[in-house]
Order: sequence, then C-alpha cells, then structure tokens
Amino acid sequence: MNIINKIGLGIFVAALALFTLSLGLDSYQLKNEHLPGKSTSHQEAIKVAAEESGIIGKEYTNNIAYIADLKKAFKQAQKTQEENAKNGIPDGVNEWDFRMSDGDVKSYVFSAVKASSNGLIANNKLLFFFLTIGLGALGGLIYILPTFLKIPGIKNDHIYHSSMQRGLTVNVRGFFLAATILGLLVYGFYYTGGQLLWPVITLIIIGLIMYLVLGRKNEKSHEPTKSASPNITGWIGVITGVYLIVFYIILYWAPAYMTSWINMVDPLSHAMSGNDASQWFLYGTLYTIVIIVMGIRMIAKYRHNKYQILRTISVMFFQTVFAFTLPEILIRLNKPYYDFKNIWPLNYSFFFDYNIKDMLANGSFGIFLLVWGIALALVAVPVFVYFFGKRWYCSWVCGCGGLAETMGDPYRQLSDKSLRAWKYERYIINGVLVFAVVMTLLVLYTYFTGQGRVFGFLDSYSVRTWYGFLIGSGFAGIVGTGFYPLMGNRTWCRFGCPLAAYLGIVQRFKSKFRITTNGSQCISCGNCSTHCEMGIDVRWYAQRGQDIVRSSCVGCGVCSAVCPRGVLRLENGDSDISERASETRAIHISEDEVKLLY
Repeated sequence: MNIINKIGLGIFVAALALFTLSLGLDSYQLKNEHLPGKSTSHQEAIKVAAEESGIIGKEYTNNIAYIADLKKAFKQAQKTQEENAKNGIPDGVNEWDFRMSDGDVKSYVFSAVKASSNGLIANNKLLFFFLTIGLGALGGLIYILPTFLKIPGIKNDHIYHSSMQRGLTVNVRGFFLAATILGLLVYGFYYTGGQLLWPVITLIIIGLIMYLVLGRKNEKSHEPTKSASPNITGWIGVITGVYLIVFYIILYWAPAYMTSWINMVDPLSHAMSGNDASQWFLYGTLYTIVIIVMGIRMIAKYRHNKYQILRTISVMFFQTVFAFTLPEILIRLNKPYYDFKNIWPLNYSFFFDYNIKDMLANGSFGIFLLVWGIALALVAVPVFVYFFGKRWYCSWVCGCGGLAETMGDPYRQLSDKSLRAWKYERYIINGVLVFAVVMTLLVLYTYFTGQGRVFGFLDSYSVRTWYGFLIGSGFAGIVGTGFYPLMGNRTWCRFGCPLAAYLGIVQRFKSKFRITTNGSQCISCGNCSTHCEMGIDVRWYAQRGQDIVRSSCVGCGVCSAVCPRGVLRLENGDSDISERASETRAIHISEDEVKLLY
C-alpha cells in the first residue's frame, strides 16, 4: 500500500509541477485580428494605440513583458477616449461604448493575451489538459486507493505529526492574518481607484472588533481562552497555503497571467457551451474535479458511516450538475448563466441591476430564475432550516461547503476551539451579513430609483465594488480556501459566509435539528472536538449530556462518525423548540454550589 501511495503522490506532484511551469511555455504575437473591443470606438482607439506602441507583430517569449506593454498601450487608448469625450460623445453612441472603464482595459488585456497565445500549450491544448489536470486527478485517485483497503474509521493517525496537517504556531498565524489584512487594504486602495474611504472604514471596523474581543475582560466560560496551537509550524502546509493564495490572487485580479492554464480547458468549454474558456470556467473545472477526487477519498475514509457517504455523494452531485454542467448548457441554449443552488446573500450579485435586467430580458425563463432566487432566499431557507437545520445546505448542497468537506477534510482539526475565536466568529460573520443586507438595499434603491447616491453621500456602486472585492474575492476566495492548511477548512463558512450567518440565526432559534449526547458513555477521548471543523468544543457538551444547538454547527456529522462510543447523534425533534435558544441548558452540581451552565 505504501508503494501505491508513493506512486500516486509522485504522479500528482509531477502533474502539478508541469501545470505550474506551463505558465512560461507559450509565446505571444499580437495581430490585428487579435485586437479586442466591445464597440467600434474602442476597437479603433485600441488599434491606433497598439500601432503607435509598436506591439503589433512583435513576438514575446515572456508574458510578463507582453502584458506590461499591452496595459501601457490600452491605457493610452483609454486616455485618448477620455480626452475625446470632453469634446462630446458622438450621437447615437452609448457613453461607455465610447469611453473605456478600468474594467474594460483589464478585460481587453486578457482577451488579447489569450487570442495571441502561440506555442507549446496553445497548439496542444488537449494534450496538456491530460498531462496536467488529468494526470493530477489520476495521481490523486491512485494515492487514495489504499484507503479502501484499510480498516474504516478514525484512529490515532498522527495528524498533528504531519507537516502538511499540523497547522501554525501563534506567531506564524498572526503574521499570515496581519499580512493578509494589510495586503487586501493596500490593494483595495488601488483597486477602487485611489479611494481611501473604504479601506479606512474597514480598518476602523477591524479595530472595533479587536477591542470587543481583546479589550474587554473575558467572562468565565467552559471554552479555553487561548487556542491550542502546535509548538512547530507545519511548513509543507504553509507552502500549500501560499500556493493556493497566489492562485486566487491571479484568478481574481490578474487572469491574463494564467492564459496558458485557461487554454488547456478550451476544448472542454467548446464541448459544453460552445465558447472559449474564461478564468471562471478553468476555476469551475478544477473545483469540480477536486471535489470528485477528494470526495472519493472522503467516502473511503468514512465508508463505515452511511450519513457521510450520502452527503459526500450529494455535494459531488450538486457541484458537478448544478454548479458546473447546467450553467454551461444554459449558455449553449442562449440563456443566462445561472447556478440554481446559489442563494442570496452568498450570491451577493443576484439583485444587481445588470443581473435583474438580464433575467427580465429573457422572458418567462428569466422571470422564473428571478422568482426562484427570491423564493430560495425568503422561503426555502427558513422552511428547510426549520426541519433539517443548516446542514441541508452547508453540508449537502453548497459548493463552498463541498470543497471544505472534501479537499479541506485533512485540515478540519486546525479549527480554533478557543473562546477568543468564537468571539471573533460571532462579530465578523454577523457583521458580514449586515454588510450584505445594507449593500443589497442600496442596490435595489438604485435599481428602482435610478439614483446611485443615497442620503447624498453614500454611493451604492462603490459599496457593491468594495463588498465584491473584500468579501466576494478576498474573504471567500483567498482566505476561504487559501487558509485551509493554515487555519482549517471552514474559515470562510465559520467567519465570513453571510448565508451561513442567516441559516445559523434560524437554526439557533427555530429548528428541529440538534446533536443529542449520551454523557454517561463519553470517555473524553476528544475525537469529536478535534475533528469539529466549526471550532465547537463538542466534548464539553458530551461530557454533560447536553444537546448541541449552536448556530455555527453545519451538521456535517463527523463528530458522530469519529466517536468510538456512539455518544453523539444527529436528530430532529420539536419537543423544546420554543425554548431551545434559552441560555439555561444544563445544571452543574459541586460541593460549593449549584449553578446553571449556558
């Protein structure tokens, strides 16, 4: 079995190395037919700027130098159009079909780089798809195969002795958090065109949260004040995390640099939607393959537990069919791209004006999509949470949860179980929910009134831009997945997801779902707390025979699956549904006093 593991790991590492190095294997030569532009005005301005800069016909072997020259030329075209606009926009021409936004320039650079790619990858797309992504998936499956031959169940598998799964010491964790926050704020200043307002507001809110958590005296609690961090940092995990973070930075803000990767999935994109691949199609392809491969690992690891098998198959199905395949089929049918399982406020752009207009422009089908999205958020969420808890979505349907439960499973033990982490959790995640609600109200106000400003100073467009940058990209992507090997697999779900906050509020106060415990059988082994990805000290509840009704619990059931005595059970019941949110949950008796624990 050890040999099979090594063979699989070797194939995967070789495929990953080739995948990474492939970014430098193509050459580039811009021709007139490669010049982008969504309007005639843009095309003419770009052509003039490209000819004046001398980049047409010039061959580049380095995409960094090529992209720099493209940006310089296209920025010049943008500047020219701005100067021409001062003399008046031609009659019958839309303002933004004449002027160029920063987003237009970024999009045009990407289009030009992709169209002008030439070389090993661009001319052998399908071959390199199989040599990189295909072989990587095969290597992962070979590595997983011996797991089916082992005795099922969780044992002392030395997870904290592994440099990949050990996690970070407090100092290293603090460095990564500080560097991430500072990096996002500094780049956010650049991203918003030099606006200082939103980075400053964000910094003030961060300072307020830190004061509420650190500056106030900690009340007595059953949970540890400090986290149980390792004595030695797992550096292989750090390298993995940095690789993921860099990947997401390029994906969100510099996709022109990954056109070689995007070209590899062109054949698949043509087969599904009939269009060239974008960075989002590449991401969807990788996302789906990872969930399928690591889902098989999850089934092998927890095959002794039917609940784990069923929910793993469920997240694999919803990602493959609803999130990846159906939206591409809709595009082929000339319908709007739509993920039927994505729910507001996680799908924060659902109520954006361009999205609503696009749906309404598609007739009865578009109206169906609009009604479907509203019904999911306002009706399905409270009804399904009432009967099944938030697990129906977070652990069975959600793509973010699906990736966390499959690719992120090796890192679930890294979730911080301390009281301090729980305080951060409740302030941050509920704060993001409030931000999402306020942003949506502003967006709807703009849609119905046509006014971008509210109260004369609050610009709905800048609010949505900052939310998309900070929460939609920075938090959900860079931190949400890049921090798997650094701080656990549910960092986004636990601290940032506004839909998880919404689901959790309903679950906390009005849901039949809870995890029941049989304290007399608990041997305090700690497996349940160790493997809780949401940072819940499950053992504390189990020792007291106390039901777990935490709003953060996603009902993954792993605590029950790893319990050697069957102490924990996932159940639905309504006998105490009217008082489940009361603080009094257990009675503690000692020699000195009798007190209620909450």
